[in-house]
Amino acid sequence: MNKILSGAVFAALSVAFVTEAAATEWNASVWGKRRAFTEHVEKLAELVNEKTGGDFTINVSYGGLSKPKENLDGIEIGAFEMAQFCAGYHRDKNRAITVLELPFLGVNTLDEEVAVSHAVYDHPAVKDEMAQWNARIIMTSPMPQYNLVGTGDPRDELADFDGMRVRATGGLGQAFEAVGGVPTSVPATEAYNAMESGVVDTVAFAQHAHLSFGTINEADWWTANLNPGTVNCPVVVNIDAYEALPAEHREALDSSIDEAIAHYLANYGGLLEKWDGVLEEKGVEKVEIDGAVLEEFRAKAADPIRAKWIEDMTAQGLPAQDLYDLVQATLQQQRGGN
Repeated sequence: MNKILSGAVFAALSVAFVTEAAATEWNASVWGKRRAFTEHVEKLAELVNEKTGGDFTINVSYGGLSKPKENLDGIEIGAFEMAQFCAGYHRDKNRAITVLELPFLGVNTLDEEVAVSHAVYDHPAVKDEMAQWNARIIMTSPMPQYNLVGTGDPRDELADFDGMRVRATGGLGQAFEAVGGVPTSVPATEAYNAMESGVVDTVAFAQHAHLSFGTINEADWWTANLNPGTVNCPVVVNIDAYEALPAEHREALDSSIDEAIAHYLANYGGLLEKWDGVLEEKGVEKVEIDGAVLEEFRAKAADPIRAKWIEDMTAQGLPAQDLYDLVQATLQQQRGGN
């Protein structure tokens, strides 16, 4: 009887050890606080946990693992398994995807932003460049067109941008520089302090970030239709960690991406519906830029910056024209070829 019991106990312990060995725990490095920008990461963690019965968990850390500009470095060395970063934080490390940060690309909706981002991410040149950092892009963090908040009188003429100190990264920073602005690329988490202290006059963010990082609380006005572009912020995984996943855990992760993005889009849509109420509540003036001013801005920023990007990236051995053409072809496809 004792032998039978001993065998049963041993079998139970063996099952327990096998179960424990099969469990997977990942850490995901993001920043700030939970907000619309991170909802797909949170949803992804929730879904893989559900699909694996708790055997695959993703712990989402808001600044506890790395600084925003060091997330890609952390992925490279395996300090954590998943991370979010923005291309404009280190353009030299992720040159190929900066095509998505060119000003006035023509992307109008979040659905279009998802489509063009994922098309670019699937390009071999992007995969090869990311692999240099031991990173695999799994999804984007789609954001609407950026707009400015600022203090004092509204800047609604192109001449008003001359000398304007603006928090803007990547292609957005280049666009404002093209019309006399002075861009700075402080991390999002430092934007409020930069605005409060007068280091910058204006901050370019999507709506959720103006809320999350408090810049809307310092603002006198917001540009409703400047729409110069947006930033591109992928979610990546460490290639070694991804390839080491048990097949069922990898399937749980891969099959959850579309649902996580859909959740993000629905959540962000709700925020956009409430935006005018936020402006009214905080006493922020909604500024509409005249169409002629917008055309002048595009003429000075869009074509020259795009041409220079294609020239520079081609000289560095990247298929720059192909990447830009892919964005435009994907947009046309999304719009039914019209």
